[in-house]
Amino acid sequence: MATDDTLTHAQLKTPRAAAIAGIAFSFLLMASLLLLRISIPADPLDQGEWLERQSHRVVLALNLIPFAGIAFLWFVGVLRDRLGAREDRFFASVFLGSGFLFLGLLFVAAAIAGGIIAAHSIHAEAMRSTPAFSIARGMVYNLLNIYAIKMACVFMISTSTLALRTGFAARWIAVSGFVLALLLLAGSYWIKWSVMIFPVWVIAVSAHILVDNFRRSPAG
Repeated sequence: MATDDTLTHAQLKTPRAAAIAGIAFSFLLMASLLLLRISIPADPLDQGEWLERQSHRVVLALNLIPFAGIAFLWFVGVLRDRLGAREDRFFASVFLGSGFLFLGLLFVAAAIAGGIIAAHSIHAEAMRSTPAFSIARGMVYNLLNIYAIKMACVFMISTSTLALRTGFAARWIAVSGFVLALLLLAGSYWIKWSVMIFPVWVIAVSAHILVDNFRRSPAG
């Protein structure tokens, strides 16, 4: 029985779990963001016409976000396990805090968007003409396109720094993380689909971990 428990614990701690969770997070988040981008105008001052024709797509996107969040938490947790005793407390704190803040801001934005749709289903035209709609719409835009993206950049930079200092991931992962994070910081307002940079980078990290795990399997 003790041997079985040890093997089960080792399987739960394997980097393969992080890779699968990271890939799942990336595809779920990209699907959600794609649905939101094609359904809601990029202008935060829009009058809400999308609520009449595209609300079903938005609801689907919002329902994908909690599952993406669960996968992201697993991804972060097993990344820390991969770091192990090499974890630098300062950068690990920034890494963990920025990840939690990104996820929290994403959830808050999704909850506000869900509230807009729920209010519209009850009051329809009356709700769209109120200041409350404009405030809620602006909050969703700012939370996603300003605050959540900036926390994603901090997560990428801190993770890349840990990769350079500890060697838990390849050097190209770290370099690409720095470059893409700076691009996202500077160009998130100007590049329409820049929000996709973060999940694409997570896919690259996850794929690297998965390949590295298979390479180590024969030795294990």
